[in-house]
Amino acid sequence: MRNRTLFGTVVSAMLTTMASCVSAPQHNTLTKAEIADGWQLLFDGNTLNGWRDYNGDSLTQPWHVVDGCIQANGDGSDLSGYIVTDREFDNFILDWDWKLSYGGNSGMLYHVVEDPYFKVPYVTGPEYQLIDVEGWEKTNAPTKLEEWQKLGVDYAMHLPDPDSMFVNPQGKWNNSRIVFDNGHVEHYLNGHKILEFEAWTDDWFQRKESGKWEMSPEYGLGRKGVLCLQDHGYPASFRNIKIKELSKKIPAKTEFLFNGKDLNGWKVYGTELWYVDKEGCLVCESGKDKQYGYLTTRDYYNDFDLNLEFKQLANGNSGVFFRSFIEPPVKIHGWQCEVAPTGNDTGGIYESYGRGWLVQIPDEKENILKQGDWNTLRIRVEGAHVQTWLNGELMADLTDKKIGATQGRIALQIHDGGGIKVQWRNIRLTRL
Repeated sequence: MRNRTLFGTVVSAMLTTMASCVSAPQHNTLTKAEIADGWQLLFDGNTLNGWRDYNGDSLTQPWHVVDGCIQANGDGSDLSGYIVTDREFDNFILDWDWKLSYGGNSGMLYHVVEDPYFKVPYVTGPEYQLIDVEGWEKTNAPTKLEEWQKLGVDYAMHLPDPDSMFVNPQGKWNNSRIVFDNGHVEHYLNGHKILEFEAWTDDWFQRKESGKWEMSPEYGLGRKGVLCLQDHGYPASFRNIKIKELSKKIPAKTEFLFNGKDLNGWKVYGTELWYVDKEGCLVCESGKDKQYGYLTTRDYYNDFDLNLEFKQLANGNSGVFFRSFIEPPVKIHGWQCEVAPTGNDTGGIYESYGRGWLVQIPDEKENILKQGDWNTLRIRVEGAHVQTWLNGELMADLTDKKIGATQGRIALQIHDGGGIKVQWRNIRLTRL
């Protein structure tokens, strides 16, 4: 009887152990249902394949795989310790598990734009903040965190609902989710929605321009970008990182970028003059400093068909920039469709702070420009393909990989040197 009892006990224990193993969650895997629903793993549980340094082409930062987790050593700083996905994403549901050290500080960033000019990812990419608030404040006493620095925030922009915050004890795993659906954003923590907002609205821009990001003009404007994990000087672990891409919704109607009344939706850089005249035209005019000046859209426009009219009232050395960004106070990076006096390649494509002229206009096309009269200019940008027309005549047809890899604003230019005055009207755009 004792042997049978012992045997039964052993069998029972074995069955319990087997059942436990069967029911234990399998990390860094997808179910058949998830695969059918379009989910993709961003971490395979064994390697860091698919991840690299921010602004790099390989992985050199102190991240490694431990027990099926991506782990930050805690050697990072404000200027280092960032790894990003190989791929860019625009609209998505992003889900991941995370665990921090005591007082730990990390984050998940998205829509991060890479360019050598941007030294850190957070000046372009919004961040879901990950931090052990209680431990951090005890470790850094008497310093206290601002509300916009705490767990779950859209960093320095939007705060979570405190009644929805259900956080597991420090050292335990938590789950987070970001939904970015064509500008509609949601943050989740352990299955509970903690905040919700709309990107690129008037309220969004007001928050951006009156707080931490006031001096970061490109923050949050990217319509796509890489995902980024942050080593902010504290050990952190991540697993079950998965994403489901959502469809892109393109507005069907044409929008007017200039309303004929004021500069709403535009941003002035420099001391040159931008105003609306009595005719309801947008005017760029050299000021007393006779320097470069730019009037940029506040939004990014990546793929588009842009039509506008211009008249050169004086020296017409100007231009229309596209897929461009601003380096404060008055520098621009990107590509320009030239607008200039006869003989200076109006309709050609020029790259600022880079390769210079990409397309110049044949001499026989210079007479297409009607200097001192109204001209129509059309610019179509789709992927790596750029085309321009002046008064209905094709001026440039360019396919360029570098252009295709970027995104950015549309901007009007005043060249330096003084004496410039140009009218603009009927600036209308269709997103592609």
